[in-house]
Amino acid sequence: MSLPRVVTREEWARAREELLVKEKAATRARDALNAERRRLPMVEITEDYVFEGPNGRLGLLDMFEGRLQLVIYHAMFDPEWDLGCRSCSGFLDQIGYLTHLHVRNTTFAVVSRAPLAKITPFKERMGWTMPWYSSFGSDFNRDFDVTRDDGEHPGLSTFLRDGARVFHTYSTYARGLDGLGSTTSFLDLTALGRQEEWEEPKGRAAALGLQAGGPELRYRDEYETRPDSATGR
Repeated sequence: MSLPRVVTREEWARAREELLVKEKAATRARDALNAERRRLPMVEITEDYVFEGPNGRLGLLDMFEGRLQLVIYHAMFDPEWDLGCRSCSGFLDQIGYLTHLHVRNTTFAVVSRAPLAKITPFKERMGWTMPWYSSFGSDFNRDFDVTRDDGEHPGLSTFLRDGARVFHTYSTYARGLDGLGSTTSFLDLTALGRQEEWEEPKGRAAALGLQAGGPELRYRDEYETRPDSATGR
């Protein structure tokens, strides 16, 4: 087995500084890529998708829970399966408290094609609290390219709403899911981004009535606005 070579602290520091130059370049390239992603056009959702959740049937607009943005993780769970996908379960295990997304007017939810009667006990077994809805019987999974002729695939899609109008802004699959799971990683995929003043294009979040620069970072139990009370136009 080939392990890293052993050097002095001074030699390590020099090598680390050389790598840091490349890391900073990668960060700047990522910022530029995120800005380009935010400039993507969007598509209005006109299909009347129907989902099932713990409180009954609902539409895509309902999933926003009154917020402006929605991030959906397409978890692989075929109707014929008894349990959800192991790799998708590993992804969902990374998801912590959603408060920091909520105060930035963004809702996170999971959607699978399995019936809710299969999703609910599996979700309880895994101890997850994030919203998880069933798209059983609808074309939602096929329309968003996660159910294909060769079976189920993982993916993530983002949506923006303007009043009652819902728009699809982005989707990613396979290796595009690598590195996701944190608040900032999800926000970077959305049309409004982190809602910080340095982001391009400027002024987008403010145009929708959001606080310039986003809410001040706090402990999750210290936000003055309840996570479920964000407003939208």
